[in-house]
Amino acid sequence: LHTIDPLGGSYYIESLTKELENKATDYIDRIKRMGGALKAIESGYIQREIQNSAYTYQKQVEAKEEIVVGVNDFIRESEEAGYCRLIINRGMEQAQKERLLELKKKRDNEKIINSLGALRLAASSNDNIMEPVLEAVRAYATVGEICQVLREIFGEYIEFKEI
Repeated sequence: LHTIDPLGGSYYIESLTKELENKATDYIDRIKRMGGALKAIESGYIQREIQNSAYTYQKQVEAKEEIVVGVNDFIRESEEAGYCRLIINRGMEQAQKERLLELKKKRDNEKIINSLGALRLAASSNDNIMEPVLEAVRAYATVGEICQVLREIFGEYIEFKEI
């Protein structure tokens, strides 16, 4: 049997769909009443919603009300011993620092200055910053250098705390 919508007309599916649509519309309307998404973020509403959702989900996982295969159920006995913590020894840390210093000596610092300048300009406008970020990476700018430019323009996220 060939049909476009095998569940079409199913009262239960249609009612669940309508319920989901109504909840989504109510949520969007609530954010609009706050003044839009930007105002909701600035007031800390979005962050609280995410935190509350994550907290509720984690409680459900821990109570096994929500099953995550391999995490809280269906775990092989060999995996129950725990997780191995990644430990980076001082030698590896020092070697990485030395490689970074060597890179900074060998790269074309004029290209770095120009690419970071182009990124700063794009970030200061409404331009898409993806291409300037890629150009900075191609010039061997570090993640720290790129992030510093973005922090200068956009600032740094500070969690909203209710009084």
